[in-house]
Amino acid sequence: MRRGGEVVRGHGSTRSVTRWATTVVVLVGLASGCSSHDTAQDDETREHYCSTLGTWQKEKARSGNADVAGYAALAAARRLDKEGLDRSGSHVLRDTALAVDNADTDAEGRAASYCTDAGFETYVR
Repeated sequence: MRRGGEVVRGHGSTRSVTRWATTVVVLVGLASGCSSHDTAQDDETREHYCSTLGTWQKEKARSGNADVAGYAALAAARRLDKEGLDRSGSHVLRDTALAVDNADTDAEGRAASYCTDAGFETYVR
C-alpha cells in the first residue's frame, strides 16, 4: 500500500524490524560493557600504582634506602596484576619486582612506561 509516495507495510514487518533492532542494540551494549575495564576505580588503581612507583624512584634517588617505598610499589603492582589492569601485555608486577629487588633499570623503565601509557607520566621519572 502506498501513502504519499512511501510504501507502508503491514504491522507484522514493522514489529519484526523493531524487535531485530532492539536485539542488536542490546547485544552491542552487552559486548561493549564486557570489553571495557576503564572504570573510574580502575583509573584510581593505576594512578595509585604510578604514584607509589614515583615515590619509590624519588626515595631511591635521595637516599638509596627506599625499602618501605619499594614495598608500597610492589603492593600496588600486585593489585594491578590481581585486577588485570596491565595494558598491552605489560608485566607490571614482574617489572616492579625486578626494579625494586634487583635494581634492574630496564625493568624500572618498563614500569615507568606503563604509567606514561596510562596517562600518569608526571608521577614517574
